Amino acid sequence: MNTRLRRFCRRTVIALFLAALAIVIGQWLTPFPAALESEPPASTAFLDRHGKPLRTLLAEEQRFARRCSLRDVSTNVIAATLSAEDKRFRSHFGVDFLAMARAIRGGGRSGASTISQQIVKLAEPGPRTLSRKLAEMWLALRVERSWGKDRILAEYLNRLDYGNLQVGIASASRYYFDKPPSDLSAAEAAFLAALPKAPTRLNPHANFSGAQERQRWILQRMNLDGKLDAAALARAVDEPIRLRSRERDFEAPHFVDLLLMRRGILRPEGGEIRTTLDLDLNRFAERALTENVRRIADKNVSGGAAVVIDNATGDVLALAGAGDYFEAGAGQVNGAWMIRSPGSAMKPFTYLLAIEAGANPCTIVADVPTDFATPNGIYRPNNYNHRFYGPVSLRFALGNSLNVAAIRALELAGGPEVLQRAMRNVGITTLDHPADYYGLGLTLGNGEVRLLELANAFATLGRLGVHRPYRLLREHGVVLPARRIFDKGASFLVADMLADNSARAASFGLNSYLAFDFPVACKTGTSSDYRDNWTVGYTPEFTVAVWVGNPDGKPMQGITGVTGAAPVMHEIFTHLRARFGTTWFEPPARISTHTIDPLTGRLAARDGVLEKCLHIPEPARADDCDEQGRVRLPAIYAGWLASPQNSLGDLVASAESSPEMRILQPAAGSIYYLDGDLAPDSQCIPLRAEARGNVEWSCDSLPLATTDAGQRAEIREGRHTILAREISSGRKVTTWIEVKRW
Repeated sequence: MNTRLRRFCRRTVIALFLAALAIVIGQWLTPFPAALESEPPASTAFLDRHGKPLRTLLAEEQRFARRCSLRDVSTNVIAATLSAEDKRFRSHFGVDFLAMARAIRGGGRSGASTISQQIVKLAEPGPRTLSRKLAEMWLALRVERSWGKDRILAEYLNRLDYGNLQVGIASASRYYFDKPPSDLSAAEAAFLAALPKAPTRLNPHANFSGAQERQRWILQRMNLDGKLDAAALARAVDEPIRLRSRERDFEAPHFVDLLLMRRGILRPEGGEIRTTLDLDLNRFAERALTENVRRIADKNVSGGAAVVIDNATGDVLALAGAGDYFEAGAGQVNGAWMIRSPGSAMKPFTYLLAIEAGANPCTIVADVPTDFATPNGIYRPNNYNHRFYGPVSLRFALGNSLNVAAIRALELAGGPEVLQRAMRNVGITTLDHPADYYGLGLTLGNGEVRLLELANAFATLGRLGVHRPYRLLREHGVVLPARRIFDKGASFLVADMLADNSARAASFGLNSYLAFDFPVACKTGTSSDYRDNWTVGYTPEFTVAVWVGNPDGKPMQGITGVTGAAPVMHEIFTHLRARFGTTWFEPPARISTHTIDPLTGRLAARDGVLEKCLHIPEPARADDCDEQGRVRLPAIYAGWLASPQNSLGDLVASAESSPEMRILQPAAGSIYYLDGDLAPDSQCIPLRAEARGNVEWSCDSLPLATTDAGQRAEIREGRHTILAREISSGRKVTTWIEVKRW
């Protein structure tokens, strides 16, 4: 070798060494691409409790993106992607110089960019210039120095654009084939691997043949690369490609809408949100609701909602609406979250409180026409069928949803304040007025509630008095905290009463939609003017609540809870029984069974009926019956006994003793206002009392007057005590009022 050649070789080696050193130093000084240091936000994907998609939101309002790890991707996907884009991915260092040479010569459909280069381009898109290409090559080398091959490949598959706004293999696999990427066949994997080449031009919805042509080219490449043998290649080529419908996931819309109303649900990074919903059950509830509303549409019914709760956890398994969600006006109104009057569906809680206060299901109350004194005047409730049954047990009264008897049960429970407090304790958030605003009508449903909250209140009964907040999300499997609200024994008795089909037969018959072949505690409700139908049922496992009505509040035509909402509740519970099974409650140790006189509610001195009790019933009294063996009823029954509605005949008689004396008007604590534009002596309030004989009224601070309409008191500013005395017996009762200036 001559001197000149040796000098050239030496210089070449030095130059190569310096170039290599410059590359090494340059790579060490080059920062890692900032766009790859953080993952781009994924779409928020709502899933049901089993992982089935409900709805996916656009990430950054422009794309659907879902991330997955490489272990969640089929080997077919990896093989197809590498054959299509970078077959020497596992052997090069970020730049494939052989592919570059081939590209320069004009060959190769996969181009010269490696996956490492493409991931840089995906993270930091820019114009396709020579300098940009060189920069991508340089950064690809930097990425390969920091990341392993598997991480690079995983990030690449999560950032690829597969068309139709689908970014990432997980999102594309769900959108095109309705399956996870782990389940893709070789044919499906090659089909998806074909799309990123030109997502718009190869859109399979517009150019299926073009996408399939590239798919088959990729399959051939997989065969040449040793990823598919001849037999597997033939099967893949022959496998038909069945694309999913273009409709995007939009399941359980009212349930998802309710989630979107809540703060803190959506995470900035996006990702999957596993909910408590059972999609199959929700679909069943939607069908049952829609079919039922269609069946009674001629009764001016257009809407409905159903809620199913898993009592053990508080999970909302279904929250469904009826009809077309996209119908203008009413479709998107969430019937499970509207605030409406529940009617008699509130009554079970009154009876529960009455039993806690000392009553039993056999306790007798007077179901007779009654004027109840309230701060707002006299309240005269009527029963739904305008019939009164006289002496009735709490079991009969609750089963037949009697209104007067429910108010008497409320009095046993302690009044509206006690009921309102209990309803708030079980999660009813809408009863936000003072108790006096609702008055005795609270037990009849004059306060407004939400179906979801009412369902969860009944779920408290399904846990025999233990309240647990409902939940819509399955957060790491954590069950929300529970606390006892009601007595276990009292809760059991209410469930037993509500499941007693015989007890409600007088109003509903034996073959209504409230009758089951297995025990279910259920209660209906109908608001005034037939605006709302409600039915709630529960077992130890499930609570089902249904509302039927019109979203705009218009009245229906003669549709009650037992004909409007109950058919849906019955169908859903029958489905739950068949799919999951149901059981019934074991009686708590404190429950005892006694033989009870059905007309007195006391222990039977003669033939009686068996009744479960929480408290030991009162023993029979010597004066319960007269000489003829007829049960003596207090004077409050006198009018009913003489009416055609008396169905007891010679079994009962009116007692000679006087009724308990009470003031009907004004009610204690009533507030009145003086009108400055009227003469003081023209501003009066009526005085009314219930007693056997004549009543004498007196008041130290107000003038009293007698008119043709009866006794009156002229009101004056201040607090006043009014006394009523029964003349014949001398018995006295008082009430008090407050008068303010307007």
